Amino acid sequence: MITPSELAPIEALVNTVDLDSGEEQLSSPAALRDWLAGQGLLDASAVVGDTDLAVAIELREALRAMLRVNDGEPVDPAAVEAVNRAAAGLPLRVTFDGDGDPGLRPGQQGVRGALATLLAGIAVARANGTWERLKACSATDCQWAFYDRSKNHSGRWCSMRTCGNRTKTRAYRTRRRAGA
Repeated sequence: MITPSELAPIEALVNTVDLDSGEEQLSSPAALRDWLAGQGLLDASAVVGDTDLAVAIELREALRAMLRVNDGEPVDPAAVEAVNRAAAGLPLRVTFDGDGDPGLRPGQQGVRGALATLLAGIAVARANGTWERLKACSATDCQWAFYDRSKNHSGRWCSMRTCGNRTKTRAYRTRRRAGA
C-alpha cells in the first residue's frame, strides 16, 4: 500500500528536513520553488519570496505536530493555530469538474495556491479516512512522516529496522540497568 496521492505531498513536505542531521531542503526561496515544482504544485518559473518560505516552513512544522496527534499524542494548540494562520492566507474554493464532481481547488496561483493544494489534500484524506494513517515517527530524534500501512493502524516508527530497533534497544538497556 503506497501513500495516497492526496497525502504524498504532505508527507514529502514534512520530510524536507532531517531532524537528526539537520539537513534542510527548503534552505532558500529558490529551494522552495524547486521543491514545489518537483511536486507538480508550482511552475518552475514562479517567483518565490522570503515570506513564502517562512509560511511553508511554519506550515511544515505545524503539520508535523498534527501528525503526532495521529500517533496518539495530545493536540498541540500552537500547531493548530499555525495551520489556521497559514490556511487563512491560502484560499480554497469548491469547484466542479466536467462530470459534476466537487473538489477543493486553490483560489489563487503561485506558492499560496500550491500550499492551499496541500491543505486541500488533508480535507480529502480526512473524508477518505486515510488522514489518521499519516503519522510522524515516534522517535524524538527522527519524527519523519510516514504512512502507517499496518492493519490495525498501530505503526509507531518510520522504520522498524532503524527507529523502532533503536527505541526498543534503549528501553531494553534501561530495564537491564534498573534490574542490575
